[in-house]
Amino acid sequence: MAKEGVEKAEETEQMIEKEAGKEPAEGGGDGSHRLGDAQEMRAVVLAGFGGLNKLRLTRRAMPEPQDGELKIRVKACGLNFIDLMVRQGNIDNPPKTPLVPGFECSGIVEALGDSVKGYEIGDRVMAFVNYNAWAEVVCTPVEFVYKIPDDMSFSEAAAFPMNFVTAYMMLFEVANLREGMSVLVHSAGGGVGQAVAQLCSTIPNVTVFGTASTFKHEAIKDSVTHLFDRNADYVQEVKRISAEGVDIVLDCLCGDNTGKGLSLLKPLGTYILYGSSNMVTGETKSFFSFAKSWWQVEKVNPIKLYEENKVIAGFSLLNLLFKQGRAGLIRGVVDKLIGLYNQKKIKPVVDSLWALEEVKEAMQRIHDRGNIGKLILDVEKTPTPLVGEEQRNLFGSTGEMANDSTETSEAGEEEEDHEGDSENKERMPFIQ
Repeated sequence: MAKEGVEKAEETEQMIEKEAGKEPAEGGGDGSHRLGDAQEMRAVVLAGFGGLNKLRLTRRAMPEPQDGELKIRVKACGLNFIDLMVRQGNIDNPPKTPLVPGFECSGIVEALGDSVKGYEIGDRVMAFVNYNAWAEVVCTPVEFVYKIPDDMSFSEAAAFPMNFVTAYMMLFEVANLREGMSVLVHSAGGGVGQAVAQLCSTIPNVTVFGTASTFKHEAIKDSVTHLFDRNADYVQEVKRISAEGVDIVLDCLCGDNTGKGLSLLKPLGTYILYGSSNMVTGETKSFFSFAKSWWQVEKVNPIKLYEENKVIAGFSLLNLLFKQGRAGLIRGVVDKLIGLYNQKKIKPVVDSLWALEEVKEAMQRIHDRGNIGKLILDVEKTPTPLVGEEQRNLFGSTGEMANDSTETSEAGEEEEDHEGDSENKERMPFIQ
């Protein structure tokens, strides 16, 4: 173990020396994002709430760890639907801009703040970050940092915390999943959906009903028991198979799916709302879409819940961590999940890797619901040229995002009709 620690420390030192020796982008004029000053770093910055043109790749001062914090040289960052909602300002009490988005990352410990114990320089870690994850270096309190298993890659580690902790907490801490129960999960092809399917497979005789866009069905059909088109009448399909309904409904869509989910619950069943992606219809925040989705939400009558023996719940991992101080609870969950990973019972599904320069395209892929599993920003990845007539025109000669970058038009109410269209998705840099 001592030898491994030395090797990790040497790797970190070599990386620091490499970063310090990079040429500045302006000097080389080659479109790269190399730093001439070791005290600076590249970071994706959200200049203001709105469309994709609000994102910039720029240089910022490198943070230093405060008391109780770890400084992490980032290798990979997770990209989640909540990041899209943050970009639009479509969240409760959004922070002030400019800001660096992102809530999870993986990398190598580069420095330790005062009073930090249990970690050494060179440790491979994954971490939750209260914003600021989409950068070359982050600092975050030690209670949000976890060591990575030896055989877990950095991209897998960046895909692990948000998705698997969310799935585990909902299934086992909120809904008390047990043998023989049934679960309905929306967006079954996404990162949380795939984590839910894998965790359900660790319990005997659990039936998983999933909804997803049709073009994803072939890729994910083996991960769930019954799979339905997200635009079909899944309520009738579920009842045809299970007349009583299901024990657990996991809803990340909201809108009219709330009433549908409640109608499918068996007595003593649990409905959990953990997202509201139906409120995102275009590239920018739409008050009309928000209002429509809000009015479609089933008005919950407590007396009806009492009479029908049903439970309705909500879950927000970020609030649990950063506002409600439950980091100790989450650490226990991460320990259990790492145990399942080491037993090869679960494994993060990574859809694709993207360079920091490609953050706009990556975010568009999430908006289009085109991903199967998790999208990852790979800090060391070189941008992949687009294929065909659409050549890269999003960035200037310095590699920073241009102000006049092309925006996708408002999808409006027609978005779901185009979700099965894979013409644009074929040019994305998948990993296989």
